Amino acid sequence: MDTVFIESLEVDTVIGAYDWERTIRQNLVVDVHMGWDNRPCAAEDALHLALDYAAVSERISVFAQSSNFELVETFAERLAGLLMDEFNIPWLRLKITKPGAVAGARGVGVEIERGCR
Repeated sequence: MDTVFIESLEVDTVIGAYDWERTIRQNLVVDVHMGWDNRPCAAEDALHLALDYAAVSERISVFAQSSNFELVETFAERLAGLLMDEFNIPWLRLKITKPGAVAGARGVGVEIERGCR
């Protein structure tokens, strides 16, 4: 299986468990690696057979804009399920980073892997 990836996609959303976090939008950084067989699209040089990373990126941004979760873990789980369902992705590894959430750390977050490679 091949991998199509998107790295360091910045999105903003309502995320956090503290009261003050519930009233602001915060930045998250999304990294996603998605399993995909690139042979058919490469053989025909056909975008309609490829996993369109522009469409996936847009979907991630729209999801983030409309999300309102306390936990980064919930954001990751829901986003993973949505991407796998909507784009027919058999496997993905998704990393969500919340920059500046912990003093002294560039970022904190979660990384999950779902599906079969």
